[in-house]
Amino acid sequence: MTTYFIIEILVFSGIILFLIILSGTFSGSETALTATSPSRIHRLAREGNKRAKVIEKLIGDTETLIGAILLGNNLVNILASALATAFFIRIFGEIGVVYATGVMTVIILVFADVLPKTYAISNPERVSLKAAPFVKLVVLLFAPIMTLVQYIVRATLKMFGIDIVGQKLFSAHDEIRGAISFQAHEGGLIKYNKDMLDSILDLQDVQLEDVMVHRKNVEMINADDNSDDIFAQLVNSPHTRLPLWREDPDNIIGVIHAKEVLRAIKANGGSAKNIDFTKIAHDPWFVPETTSLQEQLALFLAKNSHFALVVDEYGDFMGVTTLEDILEEIVGEIYDEHDTSSEEIEPLKNGSVIVRGDTAIRDLNRQFNWNLSDEHVTTIAGHVIDIAETIPLPGQRFTQTSTTPGFTFEVLKRRRNQITSILIIPDTAGPDK
Repeated sequence: MTTYFIIEILVFSGIILFLIILSGTFSGSETALTATSPSRIHRLAREGNKRAKVIEKLIGDTETLIGAILLGNNLVNILASALATAFFIRIFGEIGVVYATGVMTVIILVFADVLPKTYAISNPERVSLKAAPFVKLVVLLFAPIMTLVQYIVRATLKMFGIDIVGQKLFSAHDEIRGAISFQAHEGGLIKYNKDMLDSILDLQDVQLEDVMVHRKNVEMINADDNSDDIFAQLVNSPHTRLPLWREDPDNIIGVIHAKEVLRAIKANGGSAKNIDFTKIAHDPWFVPETTSLQEQLALFLAKNSHFALVVDEYGDFMGVTTLEDILEEIVGEIYDEHDTSSEEIEPLKNGSVIVRGDTAIRDLNRQFNWNLSDEHVTTIAGHVIDIAETIPLPGQRFTQTSTTPGFTFEVLKRRRNQITSILIIPDTAGPDK
């Protein structure tokens, strides 16, 4: 073996080794940049980390980023394989092609693919920050080529009726929901916190008609009553704000606040006589029942108000909603010293549940991890009526098998056409006792 041949072996080996390291850098960078958390990178960028700012720009155009890395990776892998094949042919002749294929497959798979990707997936943030300047250079070098490649890819897909221009792969809400679900599954979130975070994301999908206090349950004041009766009603009411109507309950002319009444009585020498409650009432604020909770929350904050009257598309009064109603959708029922617990949900020892008919399906799903559909109806009574396709009588039972678990619903009480109490028996419930 001559000195020239030894030098040739060393040169070829050195070049191939360099190309393998370069290929591993491409593979690791691709995995790290796609696995790293955009929120963490954004936080680091806002704190002044220059490399994080580079990464933020790179992942802003994922198509170009991945394309440039894949192009560079393929170039070095093909070049390394070609050099190895030429070298093995010189040593072993035609059979060298087989040797080169086997050796390079193992080397590229282990050292240029699996190893760097395994490390990168374990340390995505660290690897992506280290690789940021290198990847930025690669993207700048291959940007013109990637523009042509992207045009060819999009044109080819368009021939098959697939247009990817302007499509979003995922929404921020979907990504957050996925993260919450994953953390809950892995034990990183307790159920209450998961439910609360899910409820925040649901605010844009839930409308006021789903959470408002229905008009039949709204306490209101007749403006034509005498002042002493109005004051007595205000004192006995657990609410601080009450709608004021005249002639017809649908004709709401204002909203009385208990504090304003106390101020007026103090100014009147401590007496409610001859106080004109219409003058101290605030103007009514009407909002459509189709307003989302997210929109209404923003309106409450903008108007510095806690109380609104809900109307349908014809302007008819449907109910009232408060800031507390929206907050309760997030954190659950809020009771103060003047509230009375409704006991609308009563779990039984065998796993069955007795609920009021106007109990929200979302509350049941949240409390018991059920998956009852609330797409068409919002209350459990509405759900039973939807299944029965009529207003059932007390004692009637209806079975639903389209969900897991399945359910049996028994109507316990009914007042006129309103179902007031229901027994829910999941398939997982034990025998009645």
